[in-house]
Amino acid sequence: MTDARAVVLSEFDQPVRLETFPMPEPAPGAVLAEVEFGGVCGTDVHLQAGRLPIPLPVVLGHEGVGRVRALGEGVDRDSLGVELRVGDAISWGSNIACGQCVYCRDVAEPSLCENRRVYGINRSADVAPHLTGSWADVIHLDAGSTIVRLGEDAPSRAVIALGCAGPTTVHGVLGQTPPGVGETVIVQGAGPVGLAAAMYAQLAGAARVVLVGAPAGRIDVARSHGIGDEHIEISGLSAADRVAAALELTPGGRGADLVIECTGVPPAVAEGIDLCRAGGRYLVLGQYTDHGPTPVNPHLITRKQLEVRGSWAFSARDVVQYCRTVPVLNARFELEPLVTEFGLADAQDALDAAREGRVVKAVVAA
Repeated sequence: MTDARAVVLSEFDQPVRLETFPMPEPAPGAVLAEVEFGGVCGTDVHLQAGRLPIPLPVVLGHEGVGRVRALGEGVDRDSLGVELRVGDAISWGSNIACGQCVYCRDVAEPSLCENRRVYGINRSADVAPHLTGSWADVIHLDAGSTIVRLGEDAPSRAVIALGCAGPTTVHGVLGQTPPGVGETVIVQGAGPVGLAAAMYAQLAGAARVVLVGAPAGRIDVARSHGIGDEHIEISGLSAADRVAAALELTPGGRGADLVIECTGVPPAVAEGIDLCRAGGRYLVLGQYTDHGPTPVNPHLITRKQLEVRGSWAFSARDVVQYCRTVPVLNARFELEPLVTEFGLADAQDALDAAREGRVVKAVVAA
C-alpha cells in the first residue's frame, strides 16, 4: 500500500468526503497503526456542525483500535512497558498532553492541559503526516501517544464499543466523584457516556443504578445487557414527570446519593440538581460542547448542601485504566454487540446514525 484513504471534514455543515494521502513512515518515537475501527463520537457530530473551533481540513476520528503496522526508531514497548511488535492489537489515547503547562506540571491534571494535541480534532490534514485521525486506513501515532497493547480478553470491538466514553467515564466517575458501595446512583443520558457511567457505577458497588434517557431503542439495549438496575425512557415525558419517576426509585423518594449528567443538554443540569438528595453529589460529565447557558436555581445547591463537580476529558492514566477494565466490562455487559459498523465510504451515514440516535455505537471500519 503506497497511499492511504481517510475521511476528511473540509467545511462545517457539509458532508465529509473520502480522500487519499501518501503513506507515511513512522517518525522516531512514533507508531504507524492500521486502523481496524474508528469510533464515531457525539463530539464528531458537533465538529461537523462547527460547534468547536478546529483547523480545517481535518481527518476525523479521535477514537481508535487497530494493529501495529510499523514502529518508529526507539519504540519497542507500549505505555505499560509491554513488548510491542508489528501486528500487535493496540488501542490509543486521543490526546497528548504537553507536560509543560501549569496544569500538567503544577496542578498535575493533564486532562486540563492548555496545549493538548488531539487526534481527529485539532490536527490539520494539511500538515504532515496528514493521517492523524482514525477514520482512515492508517494513523500516525506521534511520540508521546498513550498506546496500550490489547490482550485476547480485550477484543477490539469491545474496546471501541465505548470509545472515548470509556476513559472519560473512568476520569469522572472513578476519579472525580466515585460512587460509594451501597449508594443509589441516577445516570442522566443513555448514549455511550451514560451507558459507561452506569456500568462503572455498578462495578463500583452501587446498590441501585437508575438510567434515565432516550430513545427507547437505547434503553431497551441497556436493559437487555444489564446496564443499570432501573430504566426510565423519557420520550414524551415532561421535566416534572421525569424527575418524579426517577425520585420514586430512590430511598424514601429523597433523591440519589450521586447523580451523573451524561446528556450534553444544558437543561438537564437543573433536573439533575432536583434528582440529588440533600447532602448528595452531582457530577456534570456530558457538557463537553458549549450549547449555551441554562437557568439553574443556586438556592437548591445551598439548601441541599450539594457537592457539584465537573469533569473534563481524560489523561493517559485513564486510558490505561479503561483498557485494563475492558475484560471485566465485556464479561459482565457484553460490549461487542453495541457496535454497528460502517465502511470508510459510508462515514457520513455513520455520523447521521449517531446524530439521530439510531445506533448505540457507530464505528467506521477500514
